Amino acid sequence: MELIMLSGGILALPVLAFFTSFLFWPGVLLKAYNWYWRRRLGLVVRYSHSASYRFCYCSRGTPGGATPSLLLLHGFSATKDMWLPIVKHLPRDQHVVCVDMPGHEGTSRTSTEDYSIQGQVRRIHQFVQSIGLDKRPFHLVGTSMGGNVAGVYAAHYPASLSSVTLVCPAGLVYPTESEFITRLKKMEESEQEESIPLIPSTIPELEDMLKLCCYNPPNLPRQALRGLLDNRTPNNGFYKEVFMEIVGEKSRHSLQENLHLITSPVQVIWGKEDQVVDVSGAAVLQAALPNCQVALLDNCGHSVALERPRKAAKLIIDFLSAQEVSDESAKKLS
Repeated sequence: MELIMLSGGILALPVLAFFTSFLFWPGVLLKAYNWYWRRRLGLVVRYSHSASYRFCYCSRGTPGGATPSLLLLHGFSATKDMWLPIVKHLPRDQHVVCVDMPGHEGTSRTSTEDYSIQGQVRRIHQFVQSIGLDKRPFHLVGTSMGGNVAGVYAAHYPASLSSVTLVCPAGLVYPTESEFITRLKKMEESEQEESIPLIPSTIPELEDMLKLCCYNPPNLPRQALRGLLDNRTPNNGFYKEVFMEIVGEKSRHSLQENLHLITSPVQVIWGKEDQVVDVSGAAVLQAALPNCQVALLDNCGHSVALERPRKAAKLIIDFLSAQEVSDESAKKLS
C-alpha cells in the first residue's frame, strides 16, 4: 500500500508542477511548450557568432538536398518560434533555419543602427556567412518586418539566393490604408500618449493586438494571455525602439525603394483580411515584379503562419519545386 501511495505521489508531481506553473508562471510554461514543440519537430537551438555579435537560431536537416535550404525571418516583436506551425507541415528532410532577428529573443541586442531595415539586412547577411548558408543559393522567407528585410536582402545579395517568399511584407507604399496605419495616423495627430497597438502592456491591449493581426483570433484562456504578456512586456522598451526605427523615414518604404533591384524569382503570400499591412500591397509587387507569383488567402489576416500554416507551407514547397523544374529546363536548353 505504501509503495502504491509513493508511486501515485511521484506520478502526481508532474501534474502538480504543470498546474502550479500554469497558475503562477504561465510565461515559463509557454516557453517550455515551445521547447517541447521544437524538440518534437526535430529543431535544434544553436548559436553562431560574427565577431562579438551572437545569433540565436534553430535548424533541422542539412543543406544540399533536392531543394534549396530555407531561411525564415520573423516579424516585429516575434521570435524564431513563430514559424513552428509552418515547419510542422514542411517535408522532414527539408533543411530549414529559423533565426531570431537582431535584438529579438536570443540574438544580440545592440543599438538602433542594427534595427533599421538596412541594419537588419547587414546583420542577417553576417548570420548567413557565419553558418555557411551562402555556400549554395538558398530560399529566403520573410513575413511583415521580416518580409521587408527579405526583399531588401534579395535586392542587395542576389547571388546568395535561389528565390524569395514575401509574406504580408511591410515596407511598401500601399494603395489602400490598413486599420493599423489609420490608428497610427490618429495617434500622431493626437497629443495624448497612447500605446502602440503592436506593443501591448495589458491583457485587453494584447487581445486587441490579436484581433488586429488575426482574422480569427485564437480563443486563449486568460492564463495563456497572461503568459504571453509576461514574456513580452520586459521587452517593450526594446520593441518601441525597433518600431520607431522601422517606421522612420530611413526604413518605412525600404522594400518599395529596392524593388527595381530584385532579380530573384519572387513568391508573394498575403491574407486578404490583413489589417496591419493592406493586401493592396500585393498589386504593387506584381506591378514592379511582373513574374512574381501571388497567392491571396481567403479568411486570413496578417498572421499567416498562425492562421494558415498548412497552406503557406504547401505554397512555399510547390514554389520551390516549380523553380527546380524551371532551372532544369533552362539547363537542358543551354
